[in-house]
Amino acid sequence: MMPSMPPLQVTAYGVCSPLGADRASVVDALYDGRTGLGPCPFELPFRTVVGGVTFDLPPLPDELRSYSTRPARMAAHLVSQLESALRKARERWAPNRIGVLLGTSTAGADATEAAYKSFVRTGSLPAEYDFRHQHTYGAVLTVVRQLTGITGPSWMISTTCTSSAKPLASAQRLIASGVIDAAIVGGIDTLCAMTLTGFHSLGALSDEPCRPFSSERKGINIGEGGAFLLVERQGDALALLEGVGESSDAYHISAPHPEGAGAEDAMRRALALAGCSPEEVDHVNAHGTATELNDAAESKAIARVFGTELPVVSTKGYTGHALGGAGSTEAVFSIMAIEEGWVPACLNSEPRDPRIALNVPTARTAGRFRRVLSNSFAFGGNNVSVLVRGV
Repeated sequence: MMPSMPPLQVTAYGVCSPLGADRASVVDALYDGRTGLGPCPFELPFRTVVGGVTFDLPPLPDELRSYSTRPARMAAHLVSQLESALRKARERWAPNRIGVLLGTSTAGADATEAAYKSFVRTGSLPAEYDFRHQHTYGAVLTVVRQLTGITGPSWMISTTCTSSAKPLASAQRLIASGVIDAAIVGGIDTLCAMTLTGFHSLGALSDEPCRPFSSERKGINIGEGGAFLLVERQGDALALLEGVGESSDAYHISAPHPEGAGAEDAMRRALALAGCSPEEVDHVNAHGTATELNDAAESKAIARVFGTELPVVSTKGYTGHALGGAGSTEAVFSIMAIEEGWVPACLNSEPRDPRIALNVPTARTAGRFRRVLSNSFAFGGNNVSVLVRGV
């Protein structure tokens, strides 16, 4: 049995989503069962549906102009949503005792793709293109540190679809060991041709809105966006981060273990770190990518851990799969379920796959959701489960 860890206080969160620019718009869309999926904003040699962020992102300050990319502007937007709680955190803790622990899958690949298109067309890269400031993983870290004045440990994790969930585990360990007292955690990804073409080549991309857990599911839709959470040792908590379970089963480079062995291990580790039983969890926000293999394997793992009665919803029918931004986004959706007292409908999940023996609600479900588990699973059998609790 793994030892439990003290919960962290989630004192603020920000979200950047195809559902809207702030918490209120995202909650409204989830409540109404309104999807953010739509046509791809750039040309591709195949048909697909994406979850694009369509609202205007704020410009960066002049001193950060050379870092001005879509992910950097998303980061600035997310930081602005944390500002009130960050002000209190900076008064409570020294700047070097606050970390910036983030994740991304593609970093600034969209900026490099645009620069290369210009090179093909004109024979030279755009004068304003700066690989180090616009593509690299460290670029967004620099923007967040300068916008916030935080000087503590900072790093970017890139583990594909668990990239923004794993920083929550890093923060829990660093705070428990006394290295830091607080951290901004989460992550971002943006749409780019590389990921869309890559998933298309794997035969995993759907040409219509995705259908998690449906017998007619055809694959994923790629989305963009992400979320930042401010977690602290002490503070005015909106919710508690109780446990983050991680596993790496390494079953296959892109396919999950068919019985969900690594997924089950991650969920059980999250419960153990929180010191709670499966019966104390009220809802699972599933990874639920709407691929044939993922939904089958994950459903088996969830049923073994929790049984088949608690509501299980994939929110990817609303946002698409934000890849490196998905884990933190869905952790925030899990906190929203606790705060609001309902879980959204699982869009497009009918007709249900008869092999999936889970309670997948097709309508908004009201109730008391004290604890919620959020799953994120990635290539190479890299699995993360995040457990949050109400205060």
